[in-house]
Amino acid sequence: MADESTQSIVIDAPPEKIMAIIADFPSYPDWANGMKEVEVLGTRDDGRAEQVRFAIDQGPVKDEYTLKYDWAADGLSVKWELVKGTMQKAQQGSYVLTPSGTGTKVTYTLSVQLVIPMIGLFRRKAEKMILDTALKELKKRAEKAA
Repeated sequence: MADESTQSIVIDAPPEKIMAIIADFPSYPDWANGMKEVEVLGTRDDGRAEQVRFAIDQGPVKDEYTLKYDWAADGLSVKWELVKGTMQKAQQGSYVLTPSGTGTKVTYTLSVQLVIPMIGLFRRKAEKMILDTALKELKKRAEKAA
């Protein structure tokens, strides 16, 4: 997957608190826009999710998909890739957390390929919208809990 979108935001919370929110998949429907159902299908020995099934409903966009996660040992990044999906044939993404002053810079990278072909310009625009929304919601959740 050559084309990907990347966006960053600074959150006024420590990296471990932000990563705990990212890793708390069962709570996603409480704060993540359009997330209707999340089910952890398998965990690693340390309790982190290894495979997670998502069901989203954002108006015209409805999808169900499963992602496989790879957590960094230092707790500052996580990567994922699509295992199976209804509307997607590929997805790769990551969160990278970098301590920044009193907060944390969170960088989200995402690349999605849909089953139905989409012009690259529209796909990147959709990815950027997803990134923007996800980062703003993560910031709101982390700073509210801080």
